[in-house]
Amino acid sequence: MQPEIRVSHQIKSRTPDAIYKNAKDLLDHERTQYFERMAFIIRIPGITDSINGNELSLTVGGVRAYNQENLYNKKTFEKFKFFIGFQNKVCCNLCVWSDGFIDDMRVSSYQELQNKIMSTLTEYNAQQHLLEMKEFSDHYLTEHQFAQLLGRTRLYQHISKTEKQRLNIPQLTFNDSQLNTIAKDYYDDKCFCKADNGEINLWNVYNLFTQANKSSYIDTFLDRNLNAFEFTKGVQKTLSDNSNYHWFLS
Repeated sequence: MQPEIRVSHQIKSRTPDAIYKNAKDLLDHERTQYFERMAFIIRIPGITDSINGNELSLTVGGVRAYNQENLYNKKTFEKFKFFIGFQNKVCCNLCVWSDGFIDDMRVSSYQELQNKIMSTLTEYNAQQHLLEMKEFSDHYLTEHQFAQLLGRTRLYQHISKTEKQRLNIPQLTFNDSQLNTIAKDYYDDKCFCKADNGEINLWNVYNLFTQANKSSYIDTFLDRNLNAFEFTKGVQKTLSDNSNYHWFLS
């Protein structure tokens, strides 16, 4: 399908020869602008599957963020983020997996960029990614466990780095505002809220996280999306008595 493109943080400036002019005196050809962040996705509707009644479509996308570059240094490598994964058509949540995500793709030419993208596409295992996500719907948290999980995520942000290392607590990159959204959607979300008995399966928990992630800046939402998958996978392993994520449910 046609690419969907989003930009943010418009930067208005001027050409070098107009640097000493007042803003009101600038001529049109002396005004410049660029956007600090850009993200795009391209859906591939011919490759789909279903998890827990939600249809997913294969999707590729990427991010270019000038705020992560020093624009005044001599030009060297250009940096991009690129992913291939799935998008939940019910809510447009992205599902990003580590094997389909390159956080720091450094290239010096268009040809090198194309080669690295093609390499990522070739190595991505869509079936394995889908299988791991489908397993989420087979594991449940009780209302007490979900409350324990959410409470621990609040504490996590205030624990020192040394203490996190001592306790071997895995990384969680979601902020307070996003955790508030997850707590609210546990009760209110039409697609991923709790069951009548308070239980919630991990597929829904995963989507509560990816839903809350939509408030992230363009340059951080892919990283947090991957963190949502890894965090949910860790919780799944904890429920099977095989994970260092036990701190979040202890």
